[in-house]
Amino acid sequence: MTAALVVGGGTGGHVNPAIAIADALVASGWGDVALVGTPRGLEAEVVPAAGHPLLTIDLAPFPRRGQRRSGLWRARLRAVGKLVAGIVSAWRLVGRERPRVAVSVGGYASVPVVLAARLRRVPLIAVSYDAIPGLANRLTIRLAAATAVAFPDSTLRRAVHTGAPIRRELATLDLDAERAAARRRLGLPADRFTVLVVGGSQGSGAINAVVRDFATAHAGRTDLAIRHVVGRRNAEGWAPRLDLSGLVHQVVPFEHDMASAYAAADVVLARAGASTVAEIGALGLASVLVPWPAAAEDHQTANARWLADVGGAVLIPEAELDVDRLGAVLDDLRDPARRAEVRAASASRGRRDAAGAVARLAVEHARAPW
Repeated sequence: MTAALVVGGGTGGHVNPAIAIADALVASGWGDVALVGTPRGLEAEVVPAAGHPLLTIDLAPFPRRGQRRSGLWRARLRAVGKLVAGIVSAWRLVGRERPRVAVSVGGYASVPVVLAARLRRVPLIAVSYDAIPGLANRLTIRLAAATAVAFPDSTLRRAVHTGAPIRRELATLDLDAERAAARRRLGLPADRFTVLVVGGSQGSGAINAVVRDFATAHAGRTDLAIRHVVGRRNAEGWAPRLDLSGLVHQVVPFEHDMASAYAAADVVLARAGASTVAEIGALGLASVLVPWPAAAEDHQTANARWLADVGGAVLIPEAELDVDRLGAVLDDLRDPARRAEVRAASASRGRRDAAGAVARLAVEHARAPW
């Protein structure tokens, strides 16, 4: 028997909040907490490493337009078939685990367990940390006893403002105290203006291309270092510059130590996924946010505006990001006084205790043991 199921996965934007909520539930005394995802998502790697059991259901994401029509329909039929089988598997899983509560962080991996939990009368908590919820989350919200939301002005059904959950190691991180040690751990120079580039857990081809051109144009600079997370699918063909006689450009396919990466950075250049924006705000980091234009209902732009509208980030649409624009923004943020202003505005939006707030909401709605 499992006291609570935390459901969802696929990318870091779903997996990292799920781990944070599971950590908070365990810390509150709920020792039997399991995460549910797919065997192929990021959760298969990071959830066991975080010390939580992972239960899996075999699913395929529902494909969007962008491939040949015949291939698109075959992929959609395959996804529907796996979804039906997944609902049957989820029904059995929920019956076997007998949870007192289920918490869904969204993504296609959450749908079968959400439906099974509802059918088995397990109280359901939806976690909606994007400014505009995705399709899976919209379904969950309709079935949920409560919706934990990141934004205080949310109009979602049964909304409770908790903030967006961030990982425990980030919630307790002191950026300024850890900066020197973090740069040593990552092999970064101690005295350079340092930029962290992250394009989400999968990386961003568009951001990578601009940063590659920027690094080439500024190869001789001895005052600048870049820690560049390119994404595993984009990792081939890079030539890192690590010679201290010029620009230091570290290239890594995946960042396993985000706490050190954030602590080492003066500025973060990133996509505007909900988890990334929540982490930047909670830590009070200065950032340049480039929303992914293909995100459903342009929700990444809405996420970025949450920080940018109060001066807590610089928002650059992808179509406007080039070497010159990036250079001008980084030059502006090199000024310590200017950067301090942005950091203070960013911190004013952030919340470090969101995972605990979601855990308390889940406990409040949990039913008695079976």
